[in-house]
Amino acid sequence: MHTRVLVTGFEPFGGETVNPALEAVKRLEGRTLETSEGRIQLCTKAIPTVFGRSVEVLEKAIEEARPDVVICVGQAGGRHHITPERVAINVDDARIPDNEGQQPVDTPIVAGGPAAYWTALPVKRIVQSLQAAGIPASVSNTAGTYVCNHIFYGLMHLLSTKYQTIRGGFVHIPFLPEQVVDKEASSMSLEKIVQALEIAITTTALHTTDLVIAAGTEC
Repeated sequence: MHTRVLVTGFEPFGGETVNPALEAVKRLEGRTLETSEGRIQLCTKAIPTVFGRSVEVLEKAIEEARPDVVICVGQAGGRHHITPERVAINVDDARIPDNEGQQPVDTPIVAGGPAAYWTALPVKRIVQSLQAAGIPASVSNTAGTYVCNHIFYGLMHLLSTKYQTIRGGFVHIPFLPEQVVDKEASSMSLEKIVQALEIAITTTALHTTDLVIAAGTEC
């Protein structure tokens, strides 16, 4: 087995000078992960935190890399778990402007597109593998309505309509410790985040189906 995986990370936004997603992705560039089933070749792409253009940059990266799997990574400030996302919804509703000053409200990402797309990542397997490695993890049922959800929905729409042999999805990660020195918020070291992404990538490459186990929430 030889699997090629494209991993993307967003540029800093919202007044932050760093984005853990981009920092982690930098650590993964050009890496090869060895598994019992074969090699996983990683390629990466920095993504602008901008509605519209983020998906355009992503599609160009897919065309260039021709991956088997695409995993987009984003910052979820305030979360203390690694959270693979289960569903992307077809709406932009920005609490703050993006990096080009756009702030869409109640706007479809794809006019006439499905209300939502399910991930194609084995999110429950990923969570189980992360927890087994001692990394806090849980399935998330909302990627928000900002640029993270925007690119997640855009990715799944591309995979549904143009790149049907590619699997993909989205993973949210916490703040880095240096981002929370003036905040009451959880964080995770960059080394632990990179380890978590390696596990998520490997689990995805090795498994095309997910576990049927409870991972829901009450509210």
